Amino acid sequence: MRFRDKYRVGLVDISASMATAVRPCRTHTPAGAMTSEHANGVFFATWLIRQLVNALQTGRGPWTRLLRSPLLACLLLGACREQPAIESVAPPSTITDQLTHPSGREADSPSTSVMLPPRETPRGVSGHQRMLRLLAQLAQETAQQNPWLGRKMVDVWQTRLDSLAVNDPKHHFLIGHMALAREESRLGAETSVIEHLTAAHALLPTAQNRMPPHIPNQVRYRLGLAYLRLGETQNCCAQHSGESCILPIAGQGIHKRPHGSREASKMFLEVLAHAEPGSSDFLKAQWLLNLAAMTIGEYPQGVPAEFRIPTGVFESQEVWPRFPNIAEERGISTFNLSGGAIVHDFDGDGWFDVVTSTLDPAGPLRFFVNSGDGSFTEHTAAAGLTGLSGGLNLEQADYNNDGYMDFVVLRGGWFGEHGSHPNSLVRNNGDGTFTDVTFAVGLGNRHLPTQTGAWSDYDNDGDLDLYIGNEHDGPVDAPAQLFRNNGDGTFRDVARAAGVENLRYAKGVSWGDCDGDRFPELYVSNLNAPNRLYHNRGNGTFVDVAAERNVRDPTYSFPTWFWDYDNDGHLDLYVASYQIDSDGLSSVVKSYLGKSFDEEPARLYRGDGQGAFTDVTAEVQLADDYTLPMGANFGDLDYDGFLDFYLGTGTPEYEALMPNVMYRSHAGQRFTDITFAGGFGHLQKGHAVAFADLDRDGDLDVFAQTGGAFPGDKFHDTLFDNPGFGRHWLAVQVIGRTSNRDGIGTRIEAVIRAADGTTRSIFRHVNSGGSFGANPLCQTLGLDDATRVEKLIVRWPTSDTEQVFHQLPADQLIIVLEGVPNCHQEPWLKTTNTPAVTPSP
Repeated sequence: MRFRDKYRVGLVDISASMATAVRPCRTHTPAGAMTSEHANGVFFATWLIRQLVNALQTGRGPWTRLLRSPLLACLLLGACREQPAIESVAPPSTITDQLTHPSGREADSPSTSVMLPPRETPRGVSGHQRMLRLLAQLAQETAQQNPWLGRKMVDVWQTRLDSLAVNDPKHHFLIGHMALAREESRLGAETSVIEHLTAAHALLPTAQNRMPPHIPNQVRYRLGLAYLRLGETQNCCAQHSGESCILPIAGQGIHKRPHGSREASKMFLEVLAHAEPGSSDFLKAQWLLNLAAMTIGEYPQGVPAEFRIPTGVFESQEVWPRFPNIAEERGISTFNLSGGAIVHDFDGDGWFDVVTSTLDPAGPLRFFVNSGDGSFTEHTAAAGLTGLSGGLNLEQADYNNDGYMDFVVLRGGWFGEHGSHPNSLVRNNGDGTFTDVTFAVGLGNRHLPTQTGAWSDYDNDGDLDLYIGNEHDGPVDAPAQLFRNNGDGTFRDVARAAGVENLRYAKGVSWGDCDGDRFPELYVSNLNAPNRLYHNRGNGTFVDVAAERNVRDPTYSFPTWFWDYDNDGHLDLYVASYQIDSDGLSSVVKSYLGKSFDEEPARLYRGDGQGAFTDVTAEVQLADDYTLPMGANFGDLDYDGFLDFYLGTGTPEYEALMPNVMYRSHAGQRFTDITFAGGFGHLQKGHAVAFADLDRDGDLDVFAQTGGAFPGDKFHDTLFDNPGFGRHWLAVQVIGRTSNRDGIGTRIEAVIRAADGTTRSIFRHVNSGGSFGANPLCQTLGLDDATRVEKLIVRWPTSDTEQVFHQLPADQLIIVLEGVPNCHQEPWLKTTNTPAVTPSP
C-alpha cells in the first residue's frame, strides 16, 4: 500500500475510534452499558491524544506529519457530529473466489484478499470478449469506488459539509471546505475547488485562532495551486502547443489567458510572507511563484528579488541543439492520464508504430500506425483493440515466435485493494488485427496490482518467459509471478518454485546477464523495501544476492534497467530513487538550488562482467540530483556511441510541477544535465519513454507519455524531434532461430575505426530499455565519425554461438538471422513507404 493510502486509511481509523469514544458522551449512554466498541474507542482516543500532545511538544515522532494535515481536523470534526456510518467512508472490502492460490499457498482471509469474485462467462464467449466484459465492469466500478479515480469521497465530504449547522464553529466550515476541495480537485472540478478554497480563505480571520498554526498557509497554498491549475487547463490543455509546459516557459508556451497565473501569484506571495525562509512551504511556494511568472512572460523581472530564482537555474551548462515537440503535427499527441508506450513496427512495413495505454480503466489502448513519413494515423478500432482499456505500462515480445510482435498490458498499479485488475496478453494476428488471449494462455487466473513486467528467456529454451512484479503490501497479498513459456503458446506461473515471489512492493523489473553465463539475472526495484538481484542458477531457480553484491539501494526506488553505459562489454545497473512519502517537490527545488536534500540519490552500479558491481553514482556526477523519476529510458541521441537517458518525473500530487530530465553521457565517464538546452524540461508528469527513429531520418527521436494519476490531470503526449548531429550509425535487428525470435538477451559488439585511426568497440544488449517505456528491439548503435563497422559480432544466448560480419557500411539497417552466415543489408533512410525486406527465419 502506498504511503498516501496508508495515511488515508489511518485517518479513517482514527475518525472511527474518536467517534466511538465521544458518542457515549453525546448520547448519555450509562457507564455500565458501554459496549466493547465504545471502550476500545475510548482507549484508542486516549492513546492518540497522548501521541498528539507529545508530537506538539517535541515536534518529532510519527504523528508530527499527521498533525499538519487539515484532513485530520476534518475527520475529528466528523467524529464529534452525527455522521453516516464509518463504513461509508472506508474502501469496501473485496472477496475471493478461492481460498487456495494456484501456487498452493494459503490465501488471505476473504476480507483482505484482492482476488476478484467469480464472474459468470456465458458459453460461447471468447476469451477476448470475456476480457472486454470484465474491463467494462471494472471501469464502471472504478468511477464510484476507486479512491484515486472515483467520486465516492467527494460525495462523503459534501454530505459532511452540508450537515454543518449555521451556528457551528467557523473553523469546522473552513476544514470542511478544504477537505471537499481536495477530493474535488482529483476529479478536475477546478471552478468548484476554487470556490471552496476561496470560502476557506475568507474564514481565516475568524477561524484561524482555533486552528493549528500551519492551516492558514495551507489554505493560501492550495488556493494558489488551484488557480495555477486553472491557468494550465485554460492554456496548456485547451490551447496546447509544442512549447506548452516546457521549462523555461517561452514562446507559444506563454499563457494567452493570464488570470489563473496572476491569482496564483497573489496566493503564493501570501504564503511566502507567512512561511519560514528555507522551509518546505517556502521553497514550494517560491518555485511555483517563479513558474507562474514564467507562464505570463513576467519572469524574472516580475518576481520580487527576495523570492526570485536565479535565471541560471533554468539554463544548461553546455551547448546542445533543441529538440522541438512535434507530437501535435505528427498526429500522436494523445490527451490522457499516465500510461505505457511501445514503439515497434507492428505491421511489418518498415516504419515504427506506437501503442499507448492509460491508467484510466475506462481509457482505451491507442494504436497509431506510421503513415510512412513519420506521421501517424490511429488504427485502434480497425486493429480490434476497442474495449481493451486501462493499463499503466506495456511491454512487447513475440511470445509465440511466429514473427509478429505481441504485447502485455499491466494494470492495477498503485490501486492497492482496488487494484485487482486483469493484465492482458494481446496477440498480433499478423493481418493488422490483435486478439486478447490472456485467459487462453494461462495469464488470467489471478489478478494482482502491478505496473511492471519484463520478458526474457530465463531458462534458455528458445521462447520468452514473463516476469510480473506485483505490489505486495499490507492487506494485499500479491507475490510476483514468473510465467514460464510452455513452448506451445501457453504459460505456467513458477515464481514460487523458482524463488522469485519477491513479496514486496515492486515498481520496476529488468533482466540482464550480469556474469556472462547466458542465463539472465533479474533485478526487482521495490518501494520502501530493499531491492533484489536474483541470480539465475541455470536450473530454473534463483537466489537473491542483492545484499552481498551491494545493489539493494535505494530503499525507495522506481524505474530500473540494465545497460552498458561505459562500453566495456559488461552490463551495468541504474536504479532511480523515488522517496514518495517525503516532501518531494521541496527536495527537488533544493536540488536545483544546489542545497542538500535528505532523500537517497539514484544509484548507478558498474558491473564487472563476473556478477559484481561498484557504486559509481558520485563518480559519474549523478549523486547531487534529486529528480523523482517514474518513466525512463535510454538511447544514443548524438551518436557518439554512448547511451544518454531521459527521466519522466513527478508524483501524483498536483503540486509536482518539476521538469523531466535528459542526461547526456560524456564518453561513459560522466553525465551532464542538458534538459533546458534541449527543450526536454516538460513540467507535466512523465511516464513511459521510448527512443526511436520514428521518421527514418537517421537519428533517435524521443516519445514520452505524459499525464497524471488523477482524472483531473490529463495531458498531451510528447514527441521530441532529433535535429541530427551529422554522425554515423548502424541499426541492427537480430532474429533468433534457436534462441527466442526477438533475440532478447543477444549481445552485439561493433568494432569501429575512428577518423584518427583509433579503434574501439560499441556494445548493445538486446532489450526494450527501461522498466517504464519500451524502445524498439532493433538496436541503434552510434558510430561517431566512423563510416563503416570493421567487425560486427553477434553472440546468441540459447545456441551459445557467435556470428561475425566484416566491413559493413554505416547508416543502414543490418538484419542478422541466427546461424545464417550472411547478414541482410538494407537502406534505412527512406522518403516513401516502401515495405522493408525481412528474410524469413
